[in-house]
Amino acid sequence: MSLEQLIINCKKNDAKAQSQIYKLFSGKLFSLCLKYSKNYAEAQDNLQDSFVTIFKKIDQFSHKGSLEGWMKRITINTALQRYRSVGVFDIVNEDQIEDVAVEIDDDEISLDFLLGIIQELPDRYRLVFNLYVLDDYSHQEIADMLGISTGTSKSNLSRARMILKEKIEQYKVRTNSQSL
Repeated sequence: MSLEQLIINCKKNDAKAQSQIYKLFSGKLFSLCLKYSKNYAEAQDNLQDSFVTIFKKIDQFSHKGSLEGWMKRITINTALQRYRSVGVFDIVNEDQIEDVAVEIDDDEISLDFLLGIIQELPDRYRLVFNLYVLDDYSHQEIADMLGISTGTSKSNLSRARMILKEKIEQYKVRTNSQSL
């Protein structure tokens, strides 16, 4: 069955079509959920909540852009919704923002290690880091999505980068001392 037909059938609440859509996109969307969640269980909850919303709002899909892109936006918003109400974001003075570069040597640091330390970031830093660095949102878009100022977005990104830089440097020191 074509993707177009699956969408049409989903709009009719066809359980088989919904199952097919789930099978087609759940892997990619779960990876996205992992980036925005504290742990695996929370990512599973976010994925389930995302699909509930996707199937509830499938009538709103207007075929402008891809279905996958539309589903990704819903998934990110679902994951972020958990943090909007909690108030995890600090208001900051933009004059205090320092841009920090993080140098990563692919030969020394594994992707699993990087994903692990990103997941360990405090919520406000992890969310902004993922949105800005991994998903290419602008600070203005992040501010609008999270209900914060662009300065807060920039500050949280800077702090996330500082924390990641420290953890990477500590990791390099540990691994270099073990190899001596």
